[in-house]
Amino acid sequence: MRGFSKRALDIQPTGVRKMFDMAGDDVISFGLGEPDFQPPQIAIDAMYQAMKDGHNKYTTTAGLPALRSKIAESWHDLCPGLDQSNVCMTMSGTNALLNIFATLVNPGKNVLLPEPYFPLYGPDVGLWGGEARFYECLFENEFVPTVEHLESLIDEDTIAILYNFPSNPTGATITESQRNDLLAFAQKHDLWLITDEVYDRIVFDGEHVSFVGCDDERVILVNSFSKTFAMTGWRIGYIMSANSEAMAQMTKLQYYITACSNDAMQYAVLAAFENANDYPDEMCAEFKSRRDLICSRLNAMPGVQCHVPEGAFYVFPKVDVPGLSSEEVAIELLKGGVLCSPGSAFGPSGEGHLRFAYTISREDISLGMDKTEAVLKRLRGD
Repeated sequence: MRGFSKRALDIQPTGVRKMFDMAGDDVISFGLGEPDFQPPQIAIDAMYQAMKDGHNKYTTTAGLPALRSKIAESWHDLCPGLDQSNVCMTMSGTNALLNIFATLVNPGKNVLLPEPYFPLYGPDVGLWGGEARFYECLFENEFVPTVEHLESLIDEDTIAILYNFPSNPTGATITESQRNDLLAFAQKHDLWLITDEVYDRIVFDGEHVSFVGCDDERVILVNSFSKTFAMTGWRIGYIMSANSEAMAQMTKLQYYITACSNDAMQYAVLAAFENANDYPDEMCAEFKSRRDLICSRLNAMPGVQCHVPEGAFYVFPKVDVPGLSSEEVAIELLKGGVLCSPGSAFGPSGEGHLRFAYTISREDISLGMDKTEAVLKRLRGD
């Protein structure tokens, strides 16, 4: 019997999924980053109507022109020249990432990726024969990289850098000054700049700081509707760039990856854009209340230090339990009725941390924190 490809054998299940698969039905789950909201009702109705109207076929590779135009318009405050040709619809942000790396990465080249990281980044680069080279985003610097550390990783085979703000798993955001420094680094080394901004509408105490509009020739945006319109199961996102040549290449490869995005669903997202554009703000207000609750509870626990994140819906506290790894702590919490993710699931620099997704009710957050506090006290002997 023939064997399997090296690329398949090299990729392992993520630590996040491992914990999720171990959990029973009776745990309080801070595990998966999935809003506990439904998509706007007008979008659900629009998808149903679109299917009734016959929108159940293949679409153009790049997607519904009206939706692409609407997306481009939504970024005109940062990049006024964008139009539908600068947008390609994808089957989720995950699909968008795979497409981008397929377009940019040659065997032997390397891409700078953040750590702690979204677990798909590294394997996506590796699938195309590239090297994932991770830069540290440390607690001591509020999970923002330093240019000095980035400079230590660069070589002649580095072709791109990916930034993720607001961040999964840390919730970190950046200031305009930090953005400008990170942009200047990419420009200095003539790198493609891939910016993953799927949480751009979930920012709490200020405005989202984007890389869009900063450099028309090198910036490629990944975005999705999974988080901002609670459409995780719909699997729809997009790639956007002002670089027309890059868009042509990525759109071409999109055909070979998924052919096109879901027909009726694109009409549904267009309806959400046009008639429920304040829906993400409503969710964001609730997430902010949950953030404040979970951070106050965690920071009151002995041995726990937690930054108050400015975006997304995750906290990534440092948890000091002598003699136990983050995975061992997460397993003990699971035994105590709380599902969270060990920091090591997001890379070596995540060791000593846990990730909690506050995508559950405030009542469940409070109960989950009661259980977390009890388990940590027992483990620490407090």
